[in-house]
Amino acid sequence: MKKTLNDIDVNGKRVLLRVDFNVPLSADLKIVDDNRIIEALPTIEYLVSHNAKVIICSHLGRPEGVVNPKMSLRPVVSRLGKLLQKDIVFVEDIKDESCTKVLSSLKDGDIAMLENIRFYKEEENNDKDFAKLLASFADVYVFDAFATAHRKHASTYAVAEMLPNAVGFLVEKELEMFEKVLSEPEHPFVAVLGGAKITDKLPVIENLLDKVDTILIGGGMSYTFVKAIGGDVGKSIIDNKSIDLAKETLDKAKEKGIKVILPCDNYGADEFTATAKRKCFSSGFFAKDFQGMDIGPHTTKTFKNIIKDAKTIVWNGPMGVYEFPKFRRGTKKIAKYIAKSKAVSVIGGGDTVASVQELGLENKITHISTGGGASLMLLQGKKLPCVEIIENK
Repeated sequence: MKKTLNDIDVNGKRVLLRVDFNVPLSADLKIVDDNRIIEALPTIEYLVSHNAKVIICSHLGRPEGVVNPKMSLRPVVSRLGKLLQKDIVFVEDIKDESCTKVLSSLKDGDIAMLENIRFYKEEENNDKDFAKLLASFADVYVFDAFATAHRKHASTYAVAEMLPNAVGFLVEKELEMFEKVLSEPEHPFVAVLGGAKITDKLPVIENLLDKVDTILIGGGMSYTFVKAIGGDVGKSIIDNKSIDLAKETLDKAKEKGIKVILPCDNYGADEFTATAKRKCFSSGFFAKDFQGMDIGPHTTKTFKNIIKDAKTIVWNGPMGVYEFPKFRRGTKKIAKYIAKSKAVSVIGGGDTVASVQELGLENKITHISTGGGASLMLLQGKKLPCVEIIENK
């Protein structure tokens, strides 16, 4: 078990808090969705109430080590201040000598936020000297940016080696939920896997074969599986390098008595556009000029019947091309079925989470993960480097 906020003394201490405030911004630099800010509030409020001097660090977007005003954290500072009803000190350049003076002048309970940490190329290079600079600002380091936990960057990894440390409440909750469903699941345990990249999901399936009872497969990755068992998928997306491995995975599942359910029908399109002609095909019998875009009605019904009896559900990846409204139906129906189930449900992945939020079902899902790549790594049975570097209790 990793140290948490309850295991460290922050009273009167300068705390460098790494969060994930990578929020979507509109063209006029307004915050479109502040959920990532809200998720961090419990940790921030705890630190403030325990008299810490809080120094918040985050990235926003991919500025590639160059200052980009369109990716400034200024809008986040404003929103956070309103949410906390508290003034936030904004530090524009951590390499400027005035930065140390500003941070040194913080009083107990004060909050400062550093400008986008990815404006510095040293961040993504996990530069030790840059991490030393960050460490010089604080007495304690707290990691609460779960979505970045799978990447070794200066503010997420290197700095943790230089200060007493702990995870924040958000990371603690994420780890507890994944531990619960992967180590102590109630059965039947159903995994729902989708998305386009089969290379991301094959390791997940491999890891889950000793844990789940049933795996439901949809999305672009399903066509490689269908191809692997001899089906005709027309112009659907497939990964030719993964066909043999997909077949081996299906054989392993059969040997272990794990049910892997592939789509029995799909909606296809004659072109990859939002306005494309839509037609339903039996799985493995696509017309040559059509490509798979979503699971079909019979598949949806089959998945529904399995989901309703589940006691534990893990879902990662959409069932179709979610960016096109016409091909969101399968994903949205799965979201509704999981929300109606009585199972402990954990979901992750951008489009997967978006479908739940679009339908307003957030409160009917046990846990919505804040990290797509990080949650995928846990489902693959791998360790998160930015969590592993945190001290054990």
